[in-house]
Amino acid sequence: MSKTRLNLSLDQDLVDFIKTFSAENRLSIADIVTQYFLALQRQEEEAAQKRLLAHPAFYQAMNAVQTRLKDGSAEWHSFEEVFGG
Repeated sequence: MSKTRLNLSLDQDLVDFIKTFSAENRLSIADIVTQYFLALQRQEEEAAQKRLLAHPAFYQAMNAVQTRLKDGSAEWHSFEEVFGG
C-alpha cells in the first residue's frame, strides 16, 4: 500500500514522551501511530460485525439456512448458475 504524509500538532510534553517511548522500544513514531490507528480500525470493524450478527433479520436468515442444511432441503447451485459463466 502506498504511503502518504500526515502532519500532526501535539502538545510538547506528549511529543517528548512519544520520542522517549519510541527510542526505548526501538520503534519509529510512524510505527506507533500506525499501530494505534490499526487497533482503532479493528475495533470499529469488530463493532460493525457485532451489530450485524445481533440484527434480528440476520439471525433469522442464519437459522433458516442452518435448518435447510440440516434437513436436506437446501438447494445447491453451481458456480456458473450463481455467477454466470
